[in-house]
Amino acid sequence: MNAGRPSGSAVAASAVILPLALAQFICSFAATNMNVAISTIADDLHTSVFSIQTAITLFTLTMAALMIPGSKLTDIWGRKRCFMAGLVVYGTGALLAAVAPGIGLLTFGYAILEGVGSALLIPPIYILVTVMFPDIKSRAKYFGIVSGAAGLGAAAGPLIGGVVTSAISWRASFLLQVAVVAAIVVLARQLVDPPRTERAPHFDLAGAVLSALGLVFVVLGILQSRDYGWFVSRKDFKIGSTVVIPKGSISPVWVFVALGAAFLVAFFIHIGRRQRAGRDPLISPSVFRNRVSNLGLTTQTVQWLAMQGSFFVISVYLQQVWGYSAIDTGLALIPATAGILLASAAADRMARRRHQRSLIIAGFVATLVGMGMLVLLVRKDASILRFVPGLLAVGIGVGIMLTASVNVVQSSWPEDQQGDISGVSRSVSNLGSSLGTALAGSVLVGAATLGNRAFALALATMGVATAIGLIAAILLPRTSAPGASVSAVHPTG
Repeated sequence: MNAGRPSGSAVAASAVILPLALAQFICSFAATNMNVAISTIADDLHTSVFSIQTAITLFTLTMAALMIPGSKLTDIWGRKRCFMAGLVVYGTGALLAAVAPGIGLLTFGYAILEGVGSALLIPPIYILVTVMFPDIKSRAKYFGIVSGAAGLGAAAGPLIGGVVTSAISWRASFLLQVAVVAAIVVLARQLVDPPRTERAPHFDLAGAVLSALGLVFVVLGILQSRDYGWFVSRKDFKIGSTVVIPKGSISPVWVFVALGAAFLVAFFIHIGRRQRAGRDPLISPSVFRNRVSNLGLTTQTVQWLAMQGSFFVISVYLQQVWGYSAIDTGLALIPATAGILLASAAADRMARRRHQRSLIIAGFVATLVGMGMLVLLVRKDASILRFVPGLLAVGIGVGIMLTASVNVVQSSWPEDQQGDISGVSRSVSNLGSSLGTALAGSVLVGAATLGNRAFALALATMGVATAIGLIAAILLPRTSAPGASVSAVHPTG
């Protein structure tokens, strides 16, 4: 343990975890609560639904593009300073969005400033938990709280957003975010950032640009699948009035993904050359050579894909087939939210008794069982109670493995590389979320009718992806004992 680093027992845990968990909650909340207010906001601002959807997409893109540069700034500025800066930027964006007279200021406040703020404040959350609680059992407990807050924010966003929008207005939803951020700023003053013993790295601007462009094009490409399909374009793809890709040709998904892949290849070449030249790369290439970490990142990607994708499918089914309102849909998802909370609350106890690998496997199995129950039990005009067993199982499964996967990934690296791995970890989580909604959306859009068959097919698609995550979890090596740390795992080629 480095000198000056407070042990878990020396830190007032509640003073540390509460602001971090609240910050993660509000960022996850912002990613989902807007979906239920799209029509209301469009009418109030005299704009189109497409413009509001574009703002939501841009929020996701901004976070995905800047999460890795944000994690590097954590190393340069310090964890607490970066966390506080992110809160200020985020709160300013939420305030501007709340008073926006038109779509321009709303997009700038919500999509740009809240996206930038999230990219600055999320990486320090996981780094601070890792370095403040070196004991794997304590770390598992507090990762459980933070990961639970992430899942709760994503799951409860539509419900809270729907209630606030219906009872007051959509602007009140942004003011609620401002109030929570202000409370976090007050609470975060008590955070103690363990001092770094190494020099602060230099910022790799070229690497930041290449990685941002790569992730933007990949995520943007994935999101195109809902409108154009995955393989053959369902309609003309236009830039302005010019048809770039005609209907029936290759889907623009792959054009965007290919551009993103080209930028990412250039990024990996760049950071390799920069490191060989003795200069600080945006991310050390060694981060991608750790087998344990890579498998953990795969499970993280699939977890967020499964959660966001399945929630999206169920929300669309309830609203389009059952005719549920936004509030009713949010209430119907409560069993999943409860499952996430129950699993997160038990994270500490489970980490003491079980291998992290075993917990991730159990989480994927529970999620698959839950999806299977939803497909088998849910029918049009059936009781809403038929959703409860499946949603509860999915929530418990996601809650179990979210915590364990984060623990595996962050604990695979020493303190001096926590900034790098935290940025990569959050980026793949955003990528998984985007892929989940895009996959589910493309299946539903491609269905002839939004009935039980489309619902079952979309959930089956999520199930296949979940099975891939299960395979990655099985390939994880066992730790020496339940609760044992996987820290100091050396990179392997």
